[in-house]
Amino acid sequence: MPVITAGTLWEIFRHSYQWLANLRRAKTARKKESVQALREVILASRRTTVYIGQLRDTGQRDHEKEAVLSELWTRLAFTLEDLGLEKLAEKCKIKGKQWADPAYSDAAFLARADNKLETIENLAEGILADMRRKHGD
Repeated sequence: MPVITAGTLWEIFRHSYQWLANLRRAKTARKKESVQALREVILASRRTTVYIGQLRDTGQRDHEKEAVLSELWTRLAFTLEDLGLEKLAEKCKIKGKQWADPAYSDAAFLARADNKLETIENLAEGILADMRRKHGD
């Protein structure tokens, strides 16, 4: 049976300490990534609201802007999925598909999905508020 020396114990302690420090850094980095993604959702919602206002005022669709919105919402969905924010990711994914093809879904599906910009923005703001409460920010 191998003998555990003071040097061996020190190495175990040092590696454990480094592991815990790395874990704390990873949690901090993940929190920052989550906050940034949630803020991006709010910005995307506002950007989309501006486009919808322009569309309503002019009656002219801008396919280039719709392509940008589709990509923006889809990228957000991917980021949110990676962060484990599945409910919000799904709403963003649907929004991305809607902008890629406005005839994507019927009104009944969209009503069930509760995918209004206000709903999406409120969900993102709620998650941010929960994070602040849990982490004391």
